[in-house]
Amino acid sequence: MSHVAVNYRPLPVTIASGEGAWVTDTAGKRYLDLLAAYSAVNFGHRHPELIATTTEQLGRITLTSRAFDNDRLEPFAEALARLCGKELVLPMNTGAEAVETGIKVARAWGYRVKGIAPDAARIVVAAGNFHGRTTTIVSFSDDDTARVGFGPFAPGFDRVPFGDADAIAAAITDDTAAVLVEPIQGEAGVIIPPEGYLRRIREICDERNVLFIADEIQAGLGRVGETFACDREGVVPDLYLLGKALGGGILPVSAVVGDRDVLGVIRPGEHGSTFGGNPLAAAVGLKVVEMLETGKFQERARMLGEHLEAGLQKLVGQGVTDVRVAGLWAGVDIDPAIGTGREVSERLMTRGVLVKDTHGQTIRIAPPLVIRATEIDWALEQLRVVLAD
Repeated sequence: MSHVAVNYRPLPVTIASGEGAWVTDTAGKRYLDLLAAYSAVNFGHRHPELIATTTEQLGRITLTSRAFDNDRLEPFAEALARLCGKELVLPMNTGAEAVETGIKVARAWGYRVKGIAPDAARIVVAAGNFHGRTTTIVSFSDDDTARVGFGPFAPGFDRVPFGDADAIAAAITDDTAAVLVEPIQGEAGVIIPPEGYLRRIREICDERNVLFIADEIQAGLGRVGETFACDREGVVPDLYLLGKALGGGILPVSAVVGDRDVLGVIRPGEHGSTFGGNPLAAAVGLKVVEMLETGKFQERARMLGEHLEAGLQKLVGQGVTDVRVAGLWAGVDIDPAIGTGREVSERLMTRGVLVKDTHGQTIRIAPPLVIRATEIDWALEQLRVVLAD
């Protein structure tokens, strides 16, 4: 009998080790990992540069708390700010913490800069969103699994359809402090908005004196073939919310990144974290930024994503009803006649391929960016066989 609380329903596989795009279970069977811990393992399991950085830092110091400065934090913040084209970095740990931090920053900016009346600030969000599962975040979710039974809910959010910029414009009032969206919705099934959606949000926010907050926690840091998903439309938000891959698949690292006139509204004591910006996290985060600055991983995601999409398109009509691909990230809708997304995931697992289902009929594919084209081909063949069976 397990002593782990049942807040997940994992596939029946127990992983013991991993390297690159592969993991091995406790019985010694190898699997091709096409989930990469929801993009947290973008650089592969145990990437040598990241392991070396971690090992070196472990031999020096791991935690000081923010009661003191540490010698890794400023280099990390400087590099991440440069990668984002921004001025300030507020380090946290998990993606949900980054979102909560972004909400607080937006409200503080609304009161202290825009002049919204106390406790009246509102934030426009998108239907189908997934920003985490804290009580504040589920307050503006429409996912009943995460929401029902956990009220009362926090006020101050206005939800509109995803991909509809006109609906965002209509929802904004004088009390609106920010628009918060995922540039591509991951948990919803890799839902890609219409071309121009992000550009129009940027225009609307500029016109109405509202912050544009982009949750790039899953989509960012190389996954979609660009450093950020917003780069696909040449858009720069006021705040980036980052996480997952920022920790190199080694430990939780997240951050809110923005310019001084926005992120600078937070004052000492108003927000913090004992572990946020710790020396170990900062050292790993700095190495992640340095790896992204080469552009190599973005290029791999672009090229291999095209290869993946071409292979998936061949399966449309053969057990697949639709595919959506952005870089090396895909949502694959399974024909109900074949089975559910969960059932297809379980069948793939028996053939040595790990994916994850979402929303009933969809499986998500998000392999480490170090995967090879031949490995993608092998995984697609396993999917073809599973669909045919």
